[in-house]
Amino acid sequence: MSAAEILEQIRNLPFREQREVAEQILEECGAFDDELSSEQIAELERRADRLRRNPEAGIPWDQVRAQLKERLRHGRPCPAK
Repeated sequence: MSAAEILEQIRNLPFREQREVAEQILEECGAFDDELSSEQIAELERRADRLRRNPEAGIPWDQVRAQLKERLRHGRPCPAK
């Protein structure tokens, strides 16, 4: 079975199972570290504070998800900030 065929089968799984497969692959293929660094925590706190001060600047999750799906479907990377 090719990698493309395996990926297609994974895409047909429910999201929760897709995530389980991805996590298991990461654990088996290398160290899986889901702990955030202090820099990452500080950045998340900075972004959350900015959004609390200016909530209209946020993008609804449904819109973000639709944009990500569209980019993934066309193989385009997400823009860097």
